[in-house]
Amino acid sequence: MKRLNLATLAAAATATAAGIAVASVASAVVATGAAVLVVRAVRNRKLAPVDPNAPRPVVLVTGGSRGLGLAIATRFARNPVRLVLASRNLAELQQAQETLLAQYAHLRPEDFHLVAADLSKPEEAQRLIDEAIDRYGRIDVLVNNAGIIDVGPIESQTLEIFERTMQVNFFAALYTTWAALPHLRKQFPLAGTTRASIVNIASIGGKIAVPHMLPYSAAKFALVGFSEGLHAELRHKGIRVTTVCPGLMRTGGEDHVNIVGDVEFERRWFTFAAKTPGLSVSTKYAANRIFHAVACGRAEITISPQAWLAARFAGAFPETLQYLNAQTNQHILPKAPSELQISTTK
Repeated sequence: MKRLNLATLAAAATATAAGIAVASVASAVVATGAAVLVVRAVRNRKLAPVDPNAPRPVVLVTGGSRGLGLAIATRFARNPVRLVLASRNLAELQQAQETLLAQYAHLRPEDFHLVAADLSKPEEAQRLIDEAIDRYGRIDVLVNNAGIIDVGPIESQTLEIFERTMQVNFFAALYTTWAALPHLRKQFPLAGTTRASIVNIASIGGKIAVPHMLPYSAAKFALVGFSEGLHAELRHKGIRVTTVCPGLMRTGGEDHVNIVGDVEFERRWFTFAAKTPGLSVSTKYAANRIFHAVACGRAEITISPQAWLAARFAGAFPETLQYLNAQTNQHILPKAPSELQISTTK
């Protein structure tokens, strides 16, 4: 295998993630500047002070033991809340609880409910919601964050990979939301007219089909469609639905990616993109944006100026973007090997 240099990795990451190379310099500067202003306005918006004697809202975060899920729980935990954290790994959930208890003096062990569950199974999602309602009586913010990432060319993918990714990245959110909706519809608002908020963590990969990430993009496209439609149907019923489309994030999740094909090359380009400041944003920054989006009742946010611009470019020039992605796949990304190497590192 030929040695990869930094320029090649940067080209692969940037072309694949953004797909905006042909945008003019002037329009890119204007659009990026506008995106930055929007980001700053939302981030700096002042929220009403929290009454310490008011009932504590219940925030349920799936995939809440690490990465973006833990960052979201950490951001909500700045205020008095009760946290329901779910993931497949109970030990990681317990470590997350210990971290938050050590960080925030106002939190107590009884403010947490930890649920180890495989949410790709509808009965497990139902159990999660039942336990949350039994424990606290309501759910004020439901964050559907659980997800997996598969990387590799279509020649190396299998139907089983597509099915598994769809189960975790789409159906887990559907099952959890479906189980929660009967309770969200009838519960009284803690304040104002909003009964509850549902936050679906999609991706810029749900707006742009990224080469070598087809199972992930297919599932995230499905989640974006479900989330946007859900917002339209539930808003007048007092339930706000926020679709979140982050770009690349430094979540640590690159160490848990499922890779097929040329494993070494695929891991290198993906890890480079995921860990490089300028191409990616921190989970702390993303969690702060998500918190403010919920507080402001936003219908949708795209996190990072690059992702914002890429989504607009895709909407305005869909055929051009597909051509660019095809060129990236043909000339920059690794080829499908003759003998498949499959990595399922957890």
